[in-house]
Amino acid sequence: MTELSFKGNWNTLKGKIKQKYAQLTDDDLLFEEGKEEEVIGRIQKRTGETKENIRSFIAKL
Repeated sequence: MTELSFKGNWNTLKGKIKQKYAQLTDDDLLFEEGKEEEVIGRIQKRTGETKENIRSFIAKL
C-alpha cells in the first residue's frame, strides 16, 4: 500500500480525479488533513472502483 500525499497540490489532483470520475461531486472530494482513507472511500462508493485502483490512479498523478 503506497502512502498518498494529498497535501499541497490537492486542488490540482481534485481536478484530474473529477476528469476521470465525472460523477464525483465537490462534497465527495472534500479533503481534510489526515482523512485520506475517507476520501478514497467516498470515491470508491460513488465509482465502484477498488481502493487499489483509486490509489494507483492518484499515485500516478
